[in-house]
Amino acid sequence: MMLIAQAADPSVLHTVTQVFSRADTLAHPGTLMDHLQRLSIVWSVIFIVAGILCMITGYRFYRTATVILALAIGATTGYALGMKISAPYIVAGSLGLLLAVACFPMMRASIAIMAGIAGAWVGANVWTAVSHIVNKGDAAAAANAAGHHWVGALIGMIVCGMLAFILFKLTVVLFTSVSGSTLAVLGFLALILQFKPWQEEVRSGLSAHALIIPILVIAAAGIGLILQESAPEPNAKQG
Repeated sequence: MMLIAQAADPSVLHTVTQVFSRADTLAHPGTLMDHLQRLSIVWSVIFIVAGILCMITGYRFYRTATVILALAIGATTGYALGMKISAPYIVAGSLGLLLAVACFPMMRASIAIMAGIAGAWVGANVWTAVSHIVNKGDAAAAANAAGHHWVGALIGMIVCGMLAFILFKLTVVLFTSVSGSTLAVLGFLALILQFKPWQEEVRSGLSAHALIIPILVIAAAGIGLILQESAPEPNAKQG
C-alpha cells in the first residue's frame, strides 16, 4: 500500500547498530528517526511487545531478561565489529552467545553491568538534552556541550552500577524498566514512521526539541518502575 513506507534496509541488526551507534542517540531526533524509518513493521511490533514485557515483568523474570539483553548487546556490538572484517553475522552470533552464556555463572555481576549500561544510557541522553536547553539559541555551544555527553554517561554508570550491590531489587527494576521503555518507545516511533501520512508531522513534532524523546523514554520507564515495585513478590526467584 502507498500509505505504508517501505523499509530501506531489511537487516534489523544493521538498523539497530545505527540507532545505538552513539550513547546520546535519543537526544538527536532527526538522525534517530532516519534510522528508525528503516525498521520494518514486524520488527517495530516485536520491539513494542518485548519492551512492554520487560517493563512490567522484568523483575519477575530478571535472569531471563538479563540473558536476552546480554545476547542483544553482544549481537549488536558484534555486528558493528564484524563489519570491519566483512563478517558481521558471524561475529554478531559469536559475541552474542558468548555474553549470554557468560551471564549464567556471573548473574550478580551481569546485573551490575546491565545497571551500569542503563545508567550510562540515561545519563548521556539527559546530558545532551539539557545541554540544548541551557545553550538554547547557541548551536555551537550546545554542540560543544553535547560532545561531552560521556560525562553524564560516566556518572550514570557509576551510580547505577554501584546501586546493584546495595539495593538489588531496585537495580533490577531500574535497568529492566529503562531497557523496556527504550525498546517500546523506539518500536512505537518506528511503527508510526511506517505510515506516510504521519511521517512529516511526527518528524517535525519530535524534532522540535532534543528533550522530547528522552522524556518519553523516562516517563515510560517511570511507569514500568512503579508497576514492578508495586507488584507482589513472586513465589520463586526465577520465572
